[in-house]
Amino acid sequence: MAKCDQCGNDYDKAFQVSMGGQTYSFDSFECAIQKLAPTCPHRGVQIMGHGVEQGDIIYCCAHCAGQEGANALTDRAP
Repeated sequence: MAKCDQCGNDYDKAFQVSMGGQTYSFDSFECAIQKLAPTCPHRGVQIMGHGVEQGDIIYCCAHCAGQEGANALTDRAP
């Protein structure tokens, strides 16, 4: 069994995720998201999809990016 790197649970169906040269073990996608997903600097939510990015900052949506002064992003094509 592998121990979850987020919650510490020993689980026989754990899986691994490699990211940034590190490999992590998790017992659920929920724990993987909590540990690895970026956080929107405006809303403070975990970004589970692609998000939007300006510079090196990732936001959950173009609206939040605009609220933080990142004005080069839109949610829809013109």
